[in-house]
Amino acid sequence: MSDLWNVDDELLSDRLSEKTERVSLVWLVAAAIATSLIWQLPIGNYLLYPFSILATWFHEMGHGLAALLLGGNFQQLQIFPSGSGFAIHSGNLFLGPIGRAIVAAAGPMAPPIAGGLIILASRRWRTTQLALLLLGGALILSTLIWVRSLFGLVAIPLLGILVLAVALYAPRWMQIFAVQLLGVQACVSTYHQMDYLFTRQAVIGGQAMLSDSGQIAQNLLLPYWFWGGLMAIASLIILVQSLRSAYR
Repeated sequence: MSDLWNVDDELLSDRLSEKTERVSLVWLVAAAIATSLIWQLPIGNYLLYPFSILATWFHEMGHGLAALLLGGNFQQLQIFPSGSGFAIHSGNLFLGPIGRAIVAAAGPMAPPIAGGLIILASRRWRTTQLALLLLGGALILSTLIWVRSLFGLVAIPLLGILVLAVALYAPRWMQIFAVQLLGVQACVSTYHQMDYLFTRQAVIGGQAMLSDSGQIAQNLLLPYWFWGGLMAIASLIILVQSLRSAYR
C-alpha cells in the first residue's frame, strides 16, 4: 500500500513539475514577444533600460572579441546613456574582407549565441549558477579592460554586481528564472533596433558610419537588407531551439 502511495506522489510531483515548466515557458515566450515590440517604441529603450544597456554591451563585445580572435586589437568599448555604443578595434584581420564581415556580423549575432548558451545552462542548477557567475564576472572584467566611456564605467559594473548577487544569494528558482530571462533578452536584443538591421548607414555617438549590415554588404556580395534579414531569422531560430532544448 505504501508503495502505491509513493507511486502516486511521484506521478503528482511529475505532473506539477511539467505544469510549472509549461507556465514558465509561456511567460518567457511572452516576455520575448513583449520586449521585441516595446523596443520598437520611441520610449522602448527607457522602459527596458537595464536590458537596453545589456543588449548594447553584448553587441559591442561581440564586435570587439571577434576582432581580437581574428588577429586585430580590441582597443575600447563606448556605451552612452542613450543605450547606443560602439567598439573600437584596429589592425589587420585574418581572412581580409571575410574577416571584416565576420566582425560586423558578430555584433548582432553574439547576443543570440550567448543567450542561447545561457538558456541551455538553465537545464541544471549548477550550470545555471555558473552562467550567472561568468556573466557577472565578464561584465566587471570588460569594464576594467575595455570600457572607456564614463557612463559605461558606472553602468556595466553595476549590472555585473547585480548578476553576481543573484548568483550568490538568490534562491535556486530565482536563479533559474533570471538566467532564462537574461538568455531570452540576449536573443531578442537583435531586434533592439530593428530598423538598424535594415539600414545601410546610421548615426552612433554623433558620428555617421556604416551599419553592421552595411559593412557586411561592403565586404561581401548581396545587399545590406539581405544580411539584416538573415541575422534576424538566425536569432529567432537560436531562441526557439535553445528554449526547446531547455524544456525538452
